[in-house]
Amino acid sequence: MKICSIASGSKGNCLYIETGDTRFLVDVGLSLRETLLRMDKLGIDASGIHAVLVTHEHIDHIRSVGSFSRKFKVPVMASHHLRRKSEKHLKKTLAIEFESGCSFTFRDACIDPFPITHDACDPVGFLFESREGRCGTVTDLGIATRLVIEKLRGCRALNLESNHDIDMLMNGPYPWELKQRIKSRHGHLSNEDSLELLHELAHEGLEALVMAHLSEVNNHPDHVVRSTQSFLRDQNICAPQIVIGDQYRASQLMEI
Repeated sequence: MKICSIASGSKGNCLYIETGDTRFLVDVGLSLRETLLRMDKLGIDASGIHAVLVTHEHIDHIRSVGSFSRKFKVPVMASHHLRRKSEKHLKKTLAIEFESGCSFTFRDACIDPFPITHDACDPVGFLFESREGRCGTVTDLGIATRLVIEKLRGCRALNLESNHDIDMLMNGPYPWELKQRIKSRHGHLSNEDSLELLHELAHEGLEALVMAHLSEVNNHPDHVVRSTQSFLRDQNICAPQIVIGDQYRASQLMEI
């Protein structure tokens, strides 16, 4: 199993997941050119991607999904509602539609798209399960519901949102309405909320952890590193590799 954050943040998101014989991208929110440059630097063959999955229709997640799919002739996996909402981005792509909450099989992986709370059309997180184990990704959620927690239990690799430091957000330059939207149940997880979620998901088999979708204005990688490492030091359950998702460069490719 392999996982890599190709890009993570409000200007573009893309996650690479490899489960045995199958290679996925989750979202392609950068330009196609930048996405391919970063993949090439990592040694990931773009023509070897088997499918692109879409979490929701916001432009930082869907910008180049259609162009990637058309160029490499790979299917786009998205809910029916999302495809209708994003027709201009996904036109002339091979579609595999799913229903949020209903798992399906693709090659050697069982994929479970589960609903999350975000101000988008039918937003989802994803759980991948194969003979190599379980891998989960969830960002852009206002709260970690009990369903989110139950879906992500037992993962070997996790990509979790850690969007903002609450003090930086509330004392920062954003207008009040935007601050309220970010901290609402339809916005984004704070660092504190992310660690509460991690507390629920920590188990001895957790080997790789990506802290994702950090705000450039309302967060800082050092805050996330310190708080995550402090959490891990205070428990003796797991000791995963940790990377911080970055807007401007890909993370290391973690193989577990």
